[in-house]
Formats: sequence, structure tokens, C-alpha cells
Amino acid sequence: MPRHPRLATVAAATAALTVLAAGPASAVDPTVTDPRVVAHFDFAAGETPENIALEPDGSAVLTFALAHKVVRVGKDGSGPTDIAVLPTVTDPPSARVTGIVRAHDGTLYVNYVTGTEEENGIWRVRRDGSAPQRIVSVPVDGFPNGLALDEKCDTLYAADSARGVVWSAPVPKGDQEVEAAVWSSGAALEPTEEVPYGANGIKVHDGAVWVSNSAQATLLRIPVGKDRTAGPIGTRATGLPGIDDFAFTGHGDTALAALVVGSKLELVRPDGTHKTVLTGTDGLDNPTSVAVRAKTVYVPSASYFDTETPDPNLLLARISRNKL
Repeated sequence: MPRHPRLATVAAATAALTVLAAGPASAVDPTVTDPRVVAHFDFAAGETPENIALEPDGSAVLTFALAHKVVRVGKDGSGPTDIAVLPTVTDPPSARVTGIVRAHDGTLYVNYVTGTEEENGIWRVRRDGSAPQRIVSVPVDGFPNGLALDEKCDTLYAADSARGVVWSAPVPKGDQEVEAAVWSSGAALEPTEEVPYGANGIKVHDGAVWVSNSAQATLLRIPVGKDRTAGPIGTRATGLPGIDDFAFTGHGDTALAALVVGSKLELVRPDGTHKTVLTGTDGLDNPTSVAVRAKTVYVPSASYFDTETPDPNLLLARISRNKL
């Protein structure tokens, strides 16, 4: 959720939402321990890590929203090393790179929010080092934020925070460009008058597309039909003020959610109850996304609301999955 002229309103409204409804402790909750910040970034240079994808060796691929870059950071914190720089957009000046996903062949797909007809949409970054290319156009008033890829059917899904919809598009073959189509819409995905960011994070998981709504502090599940159309939107968790992106801890429906305004990492159980597992005292500074690989949790922080001592960073922690 990048810095925006209305972010002061967003922060104030989100802070006023209901206090998190922490559910009862569970004997099978995953535990998150040993948090450590492995890399710090330069806020003044626009190095605000908005979203994350992981490479096979455990390196993190991050979008630097305000620098309009995609970079690689080693699991040991080495880097950042530039992978791609998106085209400069000067009008409007608020362009930012948001969601990212990585295909198994190493191809990266990223959302670029520009408000311009030529650039707004989903871009492809090939492994060969060639210039990034827009492959999916999104209307200029759309704000494609989170991004997900279903490789089983070569479909991209983007959560639009401004319009409050989920876009879908086939992954184009070759260099042709396609237009995004609204895959799911409804009040549950929309922003509010107080918080102008609705649908935000997005994941394809267990036969459904899951979406967070920052304005409504919810985590949603949208089943995917046999014909690939969207089923009815179901609310799976509430009381998550400032929820940005999220990741599942394994094959079940337990998730870890980044609460960007509250600087918290929240564990969300399948029954919708949740508890805080990391906070600002652990090094979080407006976390924006989460990734999980084996026993490691990755949490980028963008410091969007930290006006005193912004510390955009990448935090790693250990996750242990208890069994019945």
C-alpha cells in the first residue's frame, strides 16, 4: 500500500477500526520465532519494498514501489541487485510498482500503477534481461495492487484497490498484449469513503482466489468454478485493520497477514480467529507482504507511514508447524 496523498486519511481511519479480535490459543498454531532484519533499504531513494516473490535458492525478489524497480536480495541480506527498472512515468508523478509473482521458469510478472494508458497494468520481466514489457492493460483509473498466478491454467489475477474488483487475464504467448477482464466484483471487495484502498493482497490457494480488503479489514475467499468463473465471495476473517498482503503457512488455510498501518504480522486461523505474532519491536515498520518457504518467513517493510525514522527492510523469521 504505497504512500499516497490520502494516506494520512487511510492511517487515521484504519487506526480507528475495531481492535483485533484475537481468538483462543490453539495447540496446533504455527509458531513464529527468531525474527531478524537481514537488510535495510534507502527510503529516500524510493527503496520501499512493496511485494515479494521467492527464488529457489531462498533469495527474495522485491518490488521497490517508489523506485519503480524489481530487485533481488539474498537470504543473507546481500544486495539489493537490480533485476529490472520499469519505464519512467512523469505525469502523473505517483507511479509505483506493486504486486509480483514468479513463474516456475523464472519469469516475473509485476503490477505497475501509473494512471496512464500506455503503462498501467501487468508487466512481464523475462529471465534473459530484456526490457520489461506490458502484457496486460488495466484501465487508467484502476490500481492493480496484489498479483497472483495460476500456472495450471496460465491465468493472472490482480486485486484492484481503487475499483474494488479482481481482474483476470490469460498469460499471453509471445509479445502480444491483452486487456484485463473483471473476474469478481462486489461490495466485499470495495474501498470505503474513509479508506480508499479496498481489495489489496491476493493468492491462489486450494481451489480459490483469496483476497484481503484493507478498507474493510477482512480476508476473503472466492471459489474458482470448473469453468474458471468466480463463485460467491465469502468472508473468512474480520477485524484485521490495515491488512495488506498475506501468505499461507502450508497446505491448510492458516495464513500470515501483514498489517501495514499497525506494523504487525498476524496469524489468521482457518476459523477466522487471529493473533499477533510479530510487531514493530521485532523490526517491522509498516509491513506490506509476506512469503513462506519451508521453515522461513519473509516480511518486507516499506515504512510508508514512518515519518520520523523510516526503516524499510526485509525481516526473516523461523516458522515451526506443530502437528496434532
